[in-house]
Amino acid sequence: MRALVTGCAGFIGSHLTESLLRDGHAVVGVDCFNDNYARPQKLANLAHAQAWDHFDFVPIDLARGDLYSLVVESDCVFHLAAEPGVRASWGRRFEHYLRNNVLATQHLLEAARKVPDTPFVYASSSSIYGQAETLPTSEDTLPQPFSPYGVTKLAGENLCRLYHANHAVRTVSLRYFSVYGPRQRPDMAFYSFCQAALAGEEIVVYGDGEQTRDFTYVDDIVTATRVAATRPTAAGGVFNVGGGSQVSVNHALNILAEFTTRALGVRYLESEHGDVRDTGADTTRARHLLGFEARTEIENGLAAELEWVESTLPGNRQRVGPSSFVEGR
Repeated sequence: MRALVTGCAGFIGSHLTESLLRDGHAVVGVDCFNDNYARPQKLANLAHAQAWDHFDFVPIDLARGDLYSLVVESDCVFHLAAEPGVRASWGRRFEHYLRNNVLATQHLLEAARKVPDTPFVYASSSSIYGQAETLPTSEDTLPQPFSPYGVTKLAGENLCRLYHANHAVRTVSLRYFSVYGPRQRPDMAFYSFCQAALAGEEIVVYGDGEQTRDFTYVDDIVTATRVAATRPTAAGGVFNVGGGSQVSVNHALNILAEFTTRALGVRYLESEHGDVRDTGADTTRARHLLGFEARTEIENGLAAELEWVESTLPGNRQRVGPSSFVEGR
């Protein structure tokens, strides 16, 4: 199989790319290295993939590049490229979200409609639900985004739906819930918590810490993403991909304190605009139609991320392979 992975230098995209390469598939990776975080970390994310002969990297801007040849020569498309982050999506930077989340997705779908039988997996987000009225939240819940970022991810879903309905493109949208693990973006909570805990610095939490998230380990996300491309019955569908349990931020900090064997200094600030109180995924549809169920417990996943963050600190060697902390990988 020859797979096209957009956002291959990102957090999830780099893990997906390596998973495909390890199983003997050829991968064409696309990334434009947008400025949402430092280029050196993205280059480090790609280091392992670039050692494979059947990996080709194409530095292209999806919002304006010629995408036809990339798509028509691929057996499946995994569209993970995006402008991420809830808090940064307000104000003038919203233009980046429109360009990189909506326009880029439409351009890729335009190329995909020439080869509609090619599986097209779109990485959406639990942010499309906003302040969900019911927990766990099913895919039939009315989307009510609570941030500009959520609006653009829902727009991408709607584009996938209409290209499926009008042009029979074999799209599948996956709503990822609070993904964490090695290579997590530096603006995400667990990354900053681990970094501060290792340095003995104060940890900043927005809100009272009792807000809950359905934290999902990156390897489970990769598994669901790959399976979605193989199930013809999933075409046109939308699926929640969650970690299987709601965990409060304070509980996650307690786990981290046990790993570092020190009391953590935590400062609580007001919640940020766009932050929701709780998230929880009803994954019944993913279990029935994709055969997917998350396998990684929060303790194992957080240990793996902590080990990775420690490896990136000055004086430590950057690891590019999987962490030894996580069982069943």
